[in-house]
Amino acid sequence: MNTASQPLTAISASNDQLLQLCKAGSDMLRLQVLRVLSRDAYSVQELCHILDCRQSGMSHHLKTLTAAGLITKRREGNSLFYRRSYAAALADLAPLHDALQSSADLIQLDLDQQQRLAQVYAERAERCQAFFAEHASEFGQQQEQMVAFNVYGQGCLELLRSSQPQGGELAIEIGPGEGAFLAELSPHYAKVVAVDSAQAMLNRAADFVNQHSLENVELVLGDSRSQELQANSADCVVCNMVLHHVPSPADIFKDAARLLKPGGLFCVSDLCRHDQSWAREACGDMWLGFEPDDLTEWATASGLQDGAAAYLAQLNGFRVQVRQFIKTESHLLHTTNPNA
Repeated sequence: MNTASQPLTAISASNDQLLQLCKAGSDMLRLQVLRVLSRDAYSVQELCHILDCRQSGMSHHLKTLTAAGLITKRREGNSLFYRRSYAAALADLAPLHDALQSSADLIQLDLDQQQRLAQVYAERAERCQAFFAEHASEFGQQQEQMVAFNVYGQGCLELLRSSQPQGGELAIEIGPGEGAFLAELSPHYAKVVAVDSAQAMLNRAADFVNQHSLENVELVLGDSRSQELQANSADCVVCNMVLHHVPSPADIFKDAARLLKPGGLFCVSDLCRHDQSWAREACGDMWLGFEPDDLTEWATASGLQDGAAAYLAQLNGFRVQVRQFIKTESHLLHTTNPNA
């Protein structure tokens, strides 16, 4: 091998990537795509709708952004979803890569674009709520096909007990399901608030609370932005096997950061990335799990620091990640408009 040619090859690759980055940043629509992707992943069809662009044109722009290493694509069932790439393809070009991403965040979407973005979000939420309204009675059994509660629940409880052995004043659970984890929180926190956007699931949690006489548990119909949840109030926020159902997993991290006291803990359990698409129909999954880096990126963007973690393998091929994130003492996160 001619080692003298290696530096020239590296320079050529760097130059090519530089050109791709410059090309990607030279078009306003492409920058608007980056702006929309700052929070979540979207399909080609959703991006076309939000930005009022024909699919052929959008596909061209997405190809250019992908070649520049600014976005990546991932298959979710039968659809491809695009999201931002947070790491530059070449370390030498990281400053330009990061500058393009941060500059795109400064773009203000017009009113029509904001409304169409809100519509996409609302349609996702409606599909989620419709599934749980129809399948609440059998959801627990369906969930057990992927991972049993005693696996992820125990993992989450162990991390929580090791970090907050004395409990605290307030724990919030986002998406309590049938309520089993509320029985673990109730003895250790003066008050526990469980919030769920699906009335049918909240009813099942209420049955559990009543059967187990959990008198310090309050149930709230709504989501993690509910006005009944006060900012900077919670010692811990728990989110067990919920992220893969919600329209915007990134927003859950932002909301948790808003709700937590400085020093508070956000405990999350969810599926690692998988390719078992049957879960979309059987269990109402919107996302086929997540890479650990996805959760880390959302946490970092929300001002949360990585904490303890555990990864649990299942015989059926699913892997579960149980993660803990910490709100730093100096961090105060204000509520943001999800459609802006």
